[in-house]
Amino acid sequence: MVLRFKWLTVVLGLALALAVTGLAAAGSPPTNFDTSTLIGNEAEDAIAVNPTDPANVVTMSSLSDVAAGLSVNVTFNGGGTWASRVIGSSTSDPLGDICCDQQLAWDGFGNLWMTYLLNSNGDVLVALSTDGGLSFTKVADVVTNSDQPSIAVGADSVWVSYSFFPGKQMQAFGAHVTGPGQYGAFTAPENVPSPGSNGDYGDTAVGPDGQVMLTYQKTLNGKGGTDIYTAVDPDGLGPAGFNTPVLVAHSHVGGFDPIPAQPDRTIDAEPNLAWDRSGGAHNGRVYLVWVTNPPNQKDNTDIVLQHSDDNGATWSSPVKLNDDHTTNSQYDPAIALDQTTGNVAVSWYDTRSDLGTGGSGDTDGIPNDDFQIWATDSTDGGLNFAPNFQVSAGTSSAVAANSFFDIGDYTHAAFVDGTFWPVWSDNSNSVGGNPDGTLHKFDLYTAAIPIP
Repeated sequence: MVLRFKWLTVVLGLALALAVTGLAAAGSPPTNFDTSTLIGNEAEDAIAVNPTDPANVVTMSSLSDVAAGLSVNVTFNGGGTWASRVIGSSTSDPLGDICCDQQLAWDGFGNLWMTYLLNSNGDVLVALSTDGGLSFTKVADVVTNSDQPSIAVGADSVWVSYSFFPGKQMQAFGAHVTGPGQYGAFTAPENVPSPGSNGDYGDTAVGPDGQVMLTYQKTLNGKGGTDIYTAVDPDGLGPAGFNTPVLVAHSHVGGFDPIPAQPDRTIDAEPNLAWDRSGGAHNGRVYLVWVTNPPNQKDNTDIVLQHSDDNGATWSSPVKLNDDHTTNSQYDPAIALDQTTGNVAVSWYDTRSDLGTGGSGDTDGIPNDDFQIWATDSTDGGLNFAPNFQVSAGTSSAVAANSFFDIGDYTHAAFVDGTFWPVWSDNSNSVGGNPDGTLHKFDLYTAAIPIP
């Protein structure tokens, strides 16, 4: 009787934990969508979901095998069908000759904002779509030599941050947004003040009061680790400017750090932000996710998360999100927050299933070089997270893609109206239809995951 009571307690406890965390998926992966079936590699991915019409989803990727251009893919029926095209493939395109580093953000008015880099001179540009992603118009051009711009929206503003050469100075600019297709002039680029103002590979978020936060890593090269910083402009488009950056954490993952699954392009700490503007129990909480690893265990990289309730002045201790029991790699996390609920979810590239012993997680008999997409979510402000669940139906390989770019520097996710949408580069051909076949070039995949 005592044993039966203990077992019942364990079962009830597990059921309660899953209910609290909002376990999004159990058992088999969700339905995967191949959003674009192009010849060649698609990497460094972006996604956005229209909050005014959640069945309207847009994905983008860089085309690393060609000189310029982006793959753009649009659905108006929740992934049932996708319309695909290539933009920015030449200097004659009104958007310019697009290199890479595209990111997307959809505001509450239905405006879809995009930032990207030009191939010809490294300019940071902003484009706007008011027709669900079917077309874009260039609306800002910052003449600069820069890297990895990121874009974020608030209730009435849009912001872009980037790393400016020479010196890798972090800068940002923004504009008021007042309605569909209605926005003010973009501000002049604003410097993050020293010390700690130099870095790259960052992200941007806008808080509930219009405040703006940047995150970035300071060390950009080598394997010796890096410091992760945040900087806040407390009044956004007001006169205050950015505060002195805060050193949040140290990662043992530096910049251009090779792992077996990303041997050519390598990985970095890739910090990313999500700010709760939902008006719920954790309104104003901002989340920071990044990559680290134990000292002297270079390939055993992990995804960790922290949060702040005081605009980044102080941060919680890092919590490890990946719950595997391997020494394999997790990297390139993407975080998204549902502004209708305050729920948060994180996805990442994960090699936990590749032990080099065959099976569905191993394509070549070599451990730790094949990847899947895994994820987790929290419905209680990050106090508890769901057991990790596999998102990608197949197993992919950057080695098999045979591209200097691998899967690129980052990936992204969106979370709108109770559904989490990660996006990733995939050459498993699990859906069928990849024109390059199986385990050759990457197509751009996504999945719609309900978070209860």
